[in-house]
Amino acid sequence: MAGLMASRVVGLSRGTLPDTAAVCRDCVWWQSRGNKTASKERWIERVEDDWGEWGTVYYGDDGKLLGSMQYGPAGLFPRAADLPAGPPSDDAVIVTCAYLAGGAARWVEQSLFLAAIGESRDRGAGALEAFAYRYPEGESTYERFLVHRTVFPSDFLADFGFQTVRAQGNVELVRLELGGLLPVEEGRRARVLRVVQEAFTPAPAPARPGP
Repeated sequence: MAGLMASRVVGLSRGTLPDTAAVCRDCVWWQSRGNKTASKERWIERVEDDWGEWGTVYYGDDGKLLGSMQYGPAGLFPRAADLPAGPPSDDAVIVTCAYLAGGAARWVEQSLFLAAIGESRDRGAGALEAFAYRYPEGESTYERFLVHRTVFPSDFLADFGFQTVRAQGNVELVRLELGGLLPVEEGRRARVLRVVQEAFTPAPAPARPGP
């Protein structure tokens, strides 16, 4: 059908940053430390020269933003050294934040984490790390996925294989070792999207028996 678009996961870069949520475009909280505010433009120039794309952007079938995630080598995000349970490891790529625009928060965040895992592994990172929070049992999906965008539910990350490095109160630094994971053979983002869509697409209804 003419005009029909497909879901896609693309890299977060200078070119795709304008498609992200307004709150994300000029934010330099992770890039700054103490009272010194970093320049987003200079930071982007540095990270794209040294590392390349620094996260992912997820578009739905209608082309609208479903979510975005920022990540990169831990040294690019000075704020991470000051957080409870920090600092992250020198050999790790760290997921700093995610913005979820769609209603299916857990599904979108799972897609973004799978993309981060695949891309970090492809780039030769030793591990993927993130800051996690231990929520009480029965906490709402809204509280777990939409209120805090820089710390992620610890049980959600444990399902991917993340393990606790250290903890301070309810905050944890968690780590997924990437050395034993198989490299992605087909295009990493295309494969991530295919795997997630297959996992969440309902099974077809059984055909009714004939008369």
